[in-house]
Parts: sequence; C-alpha cells; structure tokens
Amino acid sequence: MKKADIEGFFAALKAHRPEPRGELDYVNAYTLLVAVVLSAQATDVGVNRATRTLFAVADTPGKMLDLGEAELKEHIKTIGLFNNKAKNVIALSRMLLDRHGGEVPRDREALEALPGVGRKTANVVLNMAFGEPTIAVDTHIFRIANRTGLAPGKTPLAVETGLEKVVPAAYRLHAHHWLILHGRYVCKARKPDCPACVVSAFCGFEGKTTA
Repeated sequence: MKKADIEGFFAALKAHRPEPRGELDYVNAYTLLVAVVLSAQATDVGVNRATRTLFAVADTPGKMLDLGEAELKEHIKTIGLFNNKAKNVIALSRMLLDRHGGEVPRDREALEALPGVGRKTANVVLNMAFGEPTIAVDTHIFRIANRTGLAPGKTPLAVETGLEKVVPAAYRLHAHHWLILHGRYVCKARKPDCPACVVSAFCGFEGKTTA
C-alpha cells in the first residue's frame, strides 16, 4: 500500500470511529492485564461475563491471592483453558507483589516475564493502560495487514514490525483498536463486508465482495 493510501486508510478509520475503545471490561491496569490474559482463545464477551463478578471481589494482586486459585476457577470456568489461566493469574499476581510492589510495570521486558503474558498481551497493556503507541497483532490485525497490503508479513512479529514502519505517527496510538474492530465487524475472515467498508478505496484485496 502506498504512503498516500495508508494516510487515507487511517483517516477513514478515524472518521468512522473517532475514539476507538477495546471491548474488554477492566477497572485498572491490573484488571486489564488479567482480562487480556484470560482472553487468549476466548471472546471478549465471554471474558467480560466472567470478570464481572471476579473483579468485584479481586481487583488487585493481593485480593486475587486472597481469593485463591480454586475460587478463581469458579469465576472463570466458562472461559476456555480456565485451569491453566487460573494458575497463570495467581502466579503473575504473586510476582507483581514480590517484584513490583503490586503494580503493573510499564516495561515490556518486565511484563513478558509474567506468567501467561506474551508480546501481544504486553502490547495491549502498554497501549491501553499507559498510552504507549504499541500495536498488538492478533488474528484480525494479521489478516487485515496481509489482505489489504497494509503491512504484509508471514508472522505476527513481522506484521507488527511492518506496521510500526508504515502507520503515520498521528494514528499510532489507536491503530491497533481501529484495525481490530474493523477486522471483527467488517473485514471478517470468511466473508469480508466490502460494500460496508470505509477503507475499500485504499485496499488492495483482489477478492472484494459485492452487495
């Protein structure tokens, strides 16, 4: 995608969603971290349903440890892989208390050292909790970057690196939200809704659908 088209691409996404927001519910940096860890291979709707009661009683690492792994599992048992996720949440909560004074660190290396936290989760937390212009490449962003020609890559890291190079600075902070929401509701995996797409004019996808 040419530089002028990339500018138009993001300008159109911004005009359509001036203030994009992630769809996971959270009340602070810690609950955001937990929600993102729980969201792996699960829907945001399903995670929000489980955390509604969980975060009412455990919104800090200390409270989560007081709740305990068994009770945590009861809250999140409707989420896929809940047994392993419960172990990770308890372990990362303990590590936050032991190493970071109970606070979520504003540091990629420290975040990725936490159990259950990979690069994508760290990027989400850095962006949403701390306002860092990071781009968390999930399946939606990976698909859009390749399908549109925005930043083709064979791996999530390659796509992330490509996006960092081409996304104009003015759009970097909200770029991953615009792309995720566009992929979730318009540029879908099986059948993209090209007639409803606000960036269709800039997209290089050869198999565009019709109304």
